[in-house]
Amino acid sequence: LFPLTLVRSKPAVPFGGKYRLVDIPVSNCLNSRFNKIFVLTQFNSESLNRHINETYQFDSFSRGFVSLLAAEQTPEKSDWFQGTADAVRQSLKHIKVQRPQYVLILSGDQLYNMDFRNMLDFHVSKQAEITISTIPIDRERAGSFGIMRTDESDRITHFEEKPGEEILDPLAVETKSGKKFLASMGIYLFNYELLEKILLESDCIDFGKHLIPEAIKNHKVFGYVFDSFWDDIGTIDSFFKANIALTDILPPFSLYDEINHPVYFMRRYLPPAKIRSSRIDESIISDGAIIEGATIIKSLIGIRSYIKKDATLINTVVFGNDFYKLESGREILSIGNCCHIENTIIDKNAVVGNHVVIRDHSNEQDYEGDLFWIRDGVTVVKKGVVIPSHTVI
Repeated sequence: LFPLTLVRSKPAVPFGGKYRLVDIPVSNCLNSRFNKIFVLTQFNSESLNRHINETYQFDSFSRGFVSLLAAEQTPEKSDWFQGTADAVRQSLKHIKVQRPQYVLILSGDQLYNMDFRNMLDFHVSKQAEITISTIPIDRERAGSFGIMRTDESDRITHFEEKPGEEILDPLAVETKSGKKFLASMGIYLFNYELLEKILLESDCIDFGKHLIPEAIKNHKVFGYVFDSFWDDIGTIDSFFKANIALTDILPPFSLYDEINHPVYFMRRYLPPAKIRSSRIDESIISDGAIIEGATIIKSLIGIRSYIKKDATLINTVVFGNDFYKLESGREILSIGNCCHIENTIIDKNAVVGNHVVIRDHSNEQDYEGDLFWIRDGVTVVKKGVVIPSHTVI
């Protein structure tokens, strides 16, 4: 997701107007009543650490927690986390204190709603040692994922990481959706004792690339099929489309199921959005936004955004602001008068001057600049920059 990850880790990237990507997996855990959660952080982690600390606070009568485990140097280990498996290995001493029977390992940057209790029930019923959540996909996408073949009992018999076309056919399976391949979602459920044994007896550094393929050979590893919406937001293109899709009448991923799948977020106590003399269609306007005489179509407007008169935004994601004015108090964080912006992500705390034009760059080459980048055909205005008035991009 670079350049959105220039100053923050991927799970800390804003999403959906007032959330961050990490809120999705944490909310899935809490909705599944899994409330002992460690978040392992390392790179560009300050904003993620602050978000976790300020968002997930349990009362004194609860035994649950969402706790940060940052990479640390110890007398036994002086290296940073080298990969996902190594991160869990270095955190075992903290995990072990909870005396877990099972450990669920998740990515911090995926988009889905899942009740993990169903996966746990499957794991127990199969007497599995490891369960991997899989999703059916078609042949066209299979080369981009780790693909697993299962037998009639759902036990995984073979695994190939990003297989080529020539070896796909032996991996095909029958699924209810008709899609022929089972892709790993990067969601793993372990019996704790086995997880500890494997990690301490090997030097593998990554689950998907190293630990899981070896475990399939020697342990009871099963595939739990999750046949609902799931997206691994790995590129600017997929991230941009996932945000814009939220504006659909019936989006593939919904933020509006407050009964079964509420998504938790930082409480900011902002005022409602204020809109005057504007045309807004198929868009999401977040708390604290101020819109004066603008046209906004198929766009997502983040918290504390200020959009001035006669500005036009089409297919645009505005992250919003941490405050309404710059620290000097002299400049309002805003999108200025008479701007025309299309197919763009505007990162936090950016100032866009008057009469700025950002046109659609779909299908054009990537570009790197001081104020903006173009990635996957999407213009990304960098965090905290000032785009001068009358600029044309």
